[in-house]
Amino acid sequence: MLNTELERFIQEDLGPYDLSCALVPDKEVEAVIFPKEECTLAGIDVAMSIFKYFGLQAATSHHDGDHIPAGEIIFSIRGSSVSMLRAERLSLNFLGHLSGIATMTSKCVQIVRAFSDARVACTRKTIPGMRSLEKMAVVAGGGDTHRFSLSDCIMLKDNHIKLMGFEAAIKEAKKRASFTQKIEVEVETLEEALLVAGLEVDIIMLDNMSPGEVLRTVQALKKSGLKEHVVIEVSGNINLGNLEEYAKTGVDVISMGSLIHAARWIDVSMEFLV
Repeated sequence: MLNTELERFIQEDLGPYDLSCALVPDKEVEAVIFPKEECTLAGIDVAMSIFKYFGLQAATSHHDGDHIPAGEIIFSIRGSSVSMLRAERLSLNFLGHLSGIATMTSKCVQIVRAFSDARVACTRKTIPGMRSLEKMAVVAGGGDTHRFSLSDCIMLKDNHIKLMGFEAAIKEAKKRASFTQKIEVEVETLEEALLVAGLEVDIIMLDNMSPGEVLRTVQALKKSGLKEHVVIEVSGNINLGNLEEYAKTGVDVISMGSLIHAARWIDVSMEFLV
């Protein structure tokens, strides 16, 4: 994390007159940070940046992606008591939020791996300003980042198609795309999927289809000889409850906004050793 980003977060948390931390005796103390529940870790580097900014000595043997039990020490910290109090909430917030995403992603990846080699990916449904960190938490959980921004690939969604139609939109995308950019098109029916596959795009997203509809579409693409030339992604209203059924359909990618927006924070605590 850049210092400019970090300082914005610190300013928000400390405010103009931090009396609550400043009133304690400023002396060297030790503390540990640990989760109160089993989890997959993420945010280790971010927390370390916070500790370094406040001049604290922090040590850890853990990395993003480690799966640890409740109570296991993530960080051992030594330094100024005042600085430690000021670093506490900010570091715990990042660790709790990002580890929650990594834990959610890990659960989803495990479900899918029982039936398929499909990638589990997140979406652009992220908190503004937090996208890179949230997507890296998905990676820590074994998932795929998908697009970081609109520039990463050309994705033609329902509103593009309403404005231009499939053929015109795809033609214009191919005309203007860099040789490094893939073209992905969102479809809602089997018939649209067959049409778009025939127009030689790179990725087809099956949007808001039921598992049964997805399975029939994948089978139809295979039968037509088009499946081997395109990546098939499914997205829309996929969650822990129905993920297994989507994993059985034969798609290549399962993208889930819920990896981030439905992930529950992990309860992480700092405890002074006195």
